[in-house]
Amino acid sequence: MRNPRFIDCPRPALAPALEAAAGLAAQPARLPPKFFYDALGSRLFDAITELPEYYPTRTEAAIFAAHRGAITAAVRGAVGGAMTLVDLGAGSCCKAESLFDAFAPARYVAVDISAAYLRDTLQRLQQRHPALDIVGVGLDFSSQLALPAELLGAPALLFYPGSSIGNFAPADALRLLREARAAAGGGALLIGVDQVKPVETLQAAYDDALGVTAAFNLNLLLHLNRLLGTDFDAHDWRHVSFFEPRASRIEMHLEARRALAVRWPGGERRFAAGERIHTEDSYKWRHGEFEALLRQAGFASVRAWRDDAGWFAVLLASG
Repeated sequence: MRNPRFIDCPRPALAPALEAAAGLAAQPARLPPKFFYDALGSRLFDAITELPEYYPTRTEAAIFAAHRGAITAAVRGAVGGAMTLVDLGAGSCCKAESLFDAFAPARYVAVDISAAYLRDTLQRLQQRHPALDIVGVGLDFSSQLALPAELLGAPALLFYPGSSIGNFAPADALRLLREARAAAGGGALLIGVDQVKPVETLQAAYDDALGVTAAFNLNLLLHLNRLLGTDFDAHDWRHVSFFEPRASRIEMHLEARRALAVRWPGGERRFAAGERIHTEDSYKWRHGEFEALLRQAGFASVRAWRDDAGWFAVLLASG
């Protein structure tokens, strides 16, 4: 049996601890959602996808089930046989694995910021698929999608499911889509995109009754305690989420329950009661908007599949 290879890419110029410190010092305080994803955060997100309120995962899966033949034919037409499947933000790899039989990739490249979690996942995946060439890439592509050169050269299918693209503001999403087109090397991008829908449905998905999303948000503070040496006490903070209609996005924040100070080596930030740290945006797109963004990124051909309610879209962009 093969063993999965693993490539840990160099960190960006601004080290994670320095980026976190800058975000805490900003007015207002803001941290990018990549800080959710330590090993525990990755597992908590997997749990979120199982919640009844969290419609994106099951709706996207239903689209793939209903249109599997058409999507497979379109992918093979765009990329060809013996493809390299590049899974962006791979996490547990289960979404990509569900497509192995249909797409029959010659190589699977799993890309994720949580390198430790990805290593464990790929060991188990290799046991289930002993003949498949599996490569893990520990990479933060939030600022630049720069895949290792040894993995490029042939047309590839980049797979970015779950509407994780929603974490990027439109201008940053456009930048990432352009980089994805370049990385595909003449292949294609298969991407899941969340659509605008009733506000109560959106808000429930990010504030579930069991409090799993709240735990996911609060775990960011524990991650910072290890990464930066902060002295956050999660009991001092509460999860806040809401839909911001002007920007068409869900916002997540952590709100101080009382006046407090947070300290770390070389820094300190005082928070008033009710002051917030902005931890995530999740943009929701109207029909036709994201297709236009893909074309602006340089893709010549865009195909879309949606559920009957129009809650979610799976798009294949090529050319």
